[in-house]
Amino acid sequence: MPTPVESSASPTARAAFGFEVEHRLDGTARIPGGRVAADGGPLLGRTGTISTPHGMIRTPAFVPVGTAATVKAVLPESMAELGAQALLANAYHLYLQPGADVLDAAGGLGAFMNWGGPTFTDSGGFQVMSLGSGFKKVIDMSTVAASAAGDDDVATGKDRLARVDDDGVTFVSHINGDVHRFTPEISMQVQHRLGADIVFAFDELTTLHNSRDYQETSLERTRRWAQRCVAEHARLTEERAGKPYQALFGVIQGAQYEDLRRKACRDLGAMDFDGFGIGGALEKENLGTIVRWCAEELPEDRPRHLLGISEPDDIFTALENGADTFDCVSPTRVARTGSVYGPDGRFTVSNARFRTDFSPVQDGCDCYTCTHYTRAYLHHLFKAKERLSATLASIHNERFVVRMVDGARQAMADGTYFEYRDEVLGRYYARRG
Repeated sequence: MPTPVESSASPTARAAFGFEVEHRLDGTARIPGGRVAADGGPLLGRTGTISTPHGMIRTPAFVPVGTAATVKAVLPESMAELGAQALLANAYHLYLQPGADVLDAAGGLGAFMNWGGPTFTDSGGFQVMSLGSGFKKVIDMSTVAASAAGDDDVATGKDRLARVDDDGVTFVSHINGDVHRFTPEISMQVQHRLGADIVFAFDELTTLHNSRDYQETSLERTRRWAQRCVAEHARLTEERAGKPYQALFGVIQGAQYEDLRRKACRDLGAMDFDGFGIGGALEKENLGTIVRWCAEELPEDRPRHLLGISEPDDIFTALENGADTFDCVSPTRVARTGSVYGPDGRFTVSNARFRTDFSPVQDGCDCYTCTHYTRAYLHHLFKAKERLSATLASIHNERFVVRMVDGARQAMADGTYFEYRDEVLGRYYARRG
């Protein structure tokens, strides 16, 4: 086992961050017959509380994404009203614009965007590599050029704009073509200036098309980068002692390989991280299994964040296999195209059948959109290409996911998790197929 990397952060500073497990799913749930065997392992879901300098996060929790210090089309105040406990912004985008120095001068990410609750920033590694490969925001393997599939994946019709080496990544800005360099140390320096409560170590993103040999090389590179992040984070924490403590999460890679995922968890679990992110490309059918591999290996007393999942079935699968928090851009992304969530599935409110539908988007929903406006009004806004359409649809979609995960947390605590899950998913996917 590797020697833990020591932190110079004082106990007093670190006391501002903590995690306490409250309920365990295997101790509260009435488990349906055959459930554990069918899943391939024990139930690892749990409820808990993450403490940060800007408040608590009751887990499991959905963390909405505010990429550029804003949840697209939604006021930060609205995010608080709809029940979001924390927001996640992106180090890559904020580094390029407006610059980490601006957020530092403003008092940090939360103060800059007028959000009083906890904040996360990811390391920028995902965006550096995904945008650098022409994938934009989603790594969709179906878009990989046939001639490029493998260890140099690139989207069809795109040029590679990022190059990785053992020291870091050189990349071209998607904004103006300027060349930039991210190393573990630079990522830590940027994130400290951004000032989020929870920051992530710099890691190398791989895809499911990368060879086994490359996955092994990349995993070792990410391990060494993790050590450098821990050391630089400790140095910056001491240097910026007057600032609120920022918790550092290591990022687990390893693609679809069980031995690599478990090795990454053991390697990073021995380091001085406050929590862990589970990252990398995941096949939907293996999501729960991979999360469980990680949860079985990672330290029990530290939170686990699953990076970037979206669909309700994926959310429940992740939660019952040990994810404590997760983020996703999907609620606002699909909202901007007129797609809204409902208990009977997602539907497109701009369709003609809603032109004279004067009911709310969802009966019984307590969000601002549903308590003030109708499907017909949203239909009109989308048809007229009014910007308010994205705002109202996004508010509802974010509230839908927040409320669904809040319900899962309560059901874990009171022993009705599987009844709740089966009711939600059974209704949501009833029209599938």
